[in-house]
Amino acid sequence: MVCAGKKSFFAAALCVITLTSMVTLSYLRIQRLSHLPKVVQEGSRCKGKTTNSTITALEDNRTFIIAPYFDGREGKVTRVIGIVHHKDVKQLYCWFCCQPNGKMYVSKAEIDVHSDRFGFPYGAADIICVEPENCDPTHVSVHPSPRGNIDQLPRFEIKNRKAETFLVDFTVCISTMFGNYNKVLQFIQSVEMYKILGVQKVVIYKNTCSHLMEKVLKFYIEEGTVEVIPWPIDSHLKVSSKWHFMQDGTHIGYYGQITALNDCVYRNMQRSKFVVLNDADEIILPRKHPDWKTMMRSLQEQNPGAGVFLFENHIFPETVSTAVFNISSWNTVPGVNMLQHVHREPDRKEVINPRKMIIDPKKVIQTSVHSVLHAYGDSVNVPMDVAFIYHCRLPLQGNLPRGSLIRDTMLWKYNSSLIMNVNKVLNQTVL
Repeated sequence: MVCAGKKSFFAAALCVITLTSMVTLSYLRIQRLSHLPKVVQEGSRCKGKTTNSTITALEDNRTFIIAPYFDGREGKVTRVIGIVHHKDVKQLYCWFCCQPNGKMYVSKAEIDVHSDRFGFPYGAADIICVEPENCDPTHVSVHPSPRGNIDQLPRFEIKNRKAETFLVDFTVCISTMFGNYNKVLQFIQSVEMYKILGVQKVVIYKNTCSHLMEKVLKFYIEEGTVEVIPWPIDSHLKVSSKWHFMQDGTHIGYYGQITALNDCVYRNMQRSKFVVLNDADEIILPRKHPDWKTMMRSLQEQNPGAGVFLFENHIFPETVSTAVFNISSWNTVPGVNMLQHVHREPDRKEVINPRKMIIDPKKVIQTSVHSVLHAYGDSVNVPMDVAFIYHCRLPLQGNLPRGSLIRDTMLWKYNSSLIMNVNKVLNQTVL
């Protein structure tokens, strides 16, 4: 009887498992089918006004579109980088128009709000839509409903549809420049250091900066080094200058930094071998190599499966300086002279140093500030004896006496080229 009971129990359990599997597979199939494009209109031309704004609010005022990108890594999809209210936005649709037949397709979107929202009601989101099989749409509209008047919807050009002909080795993404940014000298030093280390392009998501800083940006834009992306996020949302939610009525943290970083990754996915995600007061300094190109070649040889390389952040307090490299002509320029700040704070046992990244953009799906959220390759923590982040800012350990700081003059290795290059820029912009 006991044996018979056991057999009945196992048979019943097998039945339940089989039935559950069938229901799950059926549900997943229905879900997959519900996201496939459906023809809703034929024989018309693509209408609607194409928008060139960096941030576009949809009519619900809970969804903000940054830009759509073609992503063929896991099928034929359009990935729209956006910002959404994590609770209020439940349903979105992509409207694709296929030419020359004029068929209008609608795809139900998968809305993937990034996990690093840090408590704010709005967060970075991927709005992912399956594209029609029989065409490669050049534009898309996003709408909360599968029905409506396409003429009234803003259209967005789908980027990364065509392969780029010019590929650079390194692009630095800086997000975001806000608070009437005016650290002119430090910014010029950083850009010139990036160039010395092998950077060809610096992308800046600019909210506000000073008039003097505008002159410097104009110089670098004309030179071909800098690309400025307007970032008027405070026209749409109440922004916080903090990274975590403070229950103060703000909508999104740090001027939407995470959204800007993700847009920068996709914007440069086909035109840059590596993308560097750091701030304007941070420089990844190699210890064993003369520049980033030789450093990354070595790191990739040692870590062939990696797509993300993380570098330790180390604070060089701007409140502690040395008299060396006190260049009189620089003293009238706003911002610190980094060459005079070569004392770094020691590590704290109870605190993990945050990291910034050099990534292979083709291997990254979603990124946060100090790590990637989803990627195809491995992530590697680069040892400090290989490279580290020189970060010149206000101290985090302000009570430490000077004698407790560590003198680290690695930046001085580049002083000759750096001083010469900075002087050239200052003479053409500020002085």
